[in-house]
Amino acid sequence: MSKEEEFLTKEEEQEIVDAICNAEKNTSGEIRVHIENTTSIDAYDRAIEVFHQLGMDKTELKNGVLLYLAVKNKTFVVCGDEGINDVVPEDFWDSTRDVMVTQFKQGNYKQGLINGILKAGEQLKNYFPHQGNDINELSNEISKG
Repeated sequence: MSKEEEFLTKEEEQEIVDAICNAEKNTSGEIRVHIENTTSIDAYDRAIEVFHQLGMDKTELKNGVLLYLAVKNKTFVVCGDEGINDVVPEDFWDSTRDVMVTQFKQGNYKQGLINGILKAGEQLKNYFPHQGNDINELSNEISKG
């Protein structure tokens, strides 16, 4: 079993997917979580690669958000697409990162991800509120690599 498969139970993964669904009810933004064992390159650079591999740069409003984790490296990145980054303050993702770090330091990875997802959704609704005609452009499932 790989590290990313051992990282969360199936039940914990479902709770994270449920959090994504809840967060996206209030925003047209698209949130994804990607977990992998390790990265041999800078975590931010790897997160950007994954962002593109998952097609997150293809959303209509360019408002995708990726929560990327490299388990063995003990690192994570929160990154948003250009549509978000063009309109939000430079420190926009700091509060999302901070709520995640608080839980991660205590070994509460599931709760850290859930808190980060909900915080991202809460922030996104101010810039990208949910519209009546919104469609879910990206899968809510956790991707692994």
